[in-house]
Amino acid sequence: MSRNFTIRNTKHAFAVLALLMGCVVPAFRMSAQVTSYGDKQTGDQYGNELPTVLKGAAINQRLNGQIPLSSTWTDETGKQVHLGDYFQNGKPAVLALVYYQCPMLCSEELDGLTQSLAMVHLNPGKDFQVIVASIDPSDTPAMAEQKKALYTKRYARPGTESGWHFLVGPQPSIDALSTSVGFGYVRVPGPDGKLTQFAHASAIQILTPEGKVAQYYLGVEYSPKDVLLGLVEASGNKIGSPVANILTYCYHYDPHRNKHSIIVARVVQLGGMVTLAGLGGFMFLMFRRDHRLAQQDQHLTRRSDPERDES
Repeated sequence: MSRNFTIRNTKHAFAVLALLMGCVVPAFRMSAQVTSYGDKQTGDQYGNELPTVLKGAAINQRLNGQIPLSSTWTDETGKQVHLGDYFQNGKPAVLALVYYQCPMLCSEELDGLTQSLAMVHLNPGKDFQVIVASIDPSDTPAMAEQKKALYTKRYARPGTESGWHFLVGPQPSIDALSTSVGFGYVRVPGPDGKLTQFAHASAIQILTPEGKVAQYYLGVEYSPKDVLLGLVEASGNKIGSPVANILTYCYHYDPHRNKHSIIVARVVQLGGMVTLAGLGGFMFLMFRRDHRLAQQDQHLTRRSDPERDES
């Protein structure tokens, strides 16, 4: 009985091994593919060092900082507006700095924001405002209009469109807003070698009804519970605390090496190694248990059948 159990247990362990390896191997294949595209390098930086270009693309959390309410922008309809126009109803706001021609991280950020807000019972326009401002002065109101149509459709809450604002603006307005919230970004060359893309980190900010920075949320996924709490506290002009500065960077094309540099690839590799280490520990314990059960089975067999043992 115990011997059969040991065999089944071992088979079960191998089944678990196969299942987990099925999850681990794709991650390592992904990291191997990324490695072949330049060993996750940008410019002349190697290994785990932060690429020089990203040192200017940090998020410096400036809680209680005042955004420039008088700065001039153009909304998705082509109308000239000021940021202060969105704080006249005494409600907080969510701010996202992106650029509409971004081929990578910005869409992930806006997807994460939309999905999070969809699970918050407050409504844009009535309870808070959503302000998406482009850091690229070459973006146009038509691009902003397309983005608004896309994300309000995904948000799927009719009647709230008036609470979503997609803005484009001149460089002075962009500089004033990005500086006020500590949003760093650096122009980088695109596939054609022209400086048409930006290296930047991903973050959203919660603003008080006075236009002051109340809270930061970093990355591309935002907890609906945290966003709701941030909006509620910001509505009372409460300023939050700094959060862990774990940044997700936008990766970009390097025309000098004809390669892509994926900064987040190291996270995938680390996750694969942790999973593999856990798998090895699990298998060690399983086989050790099987060995112990087998020894107990042999001992019981000898005690129950002494004649067989003597033979």
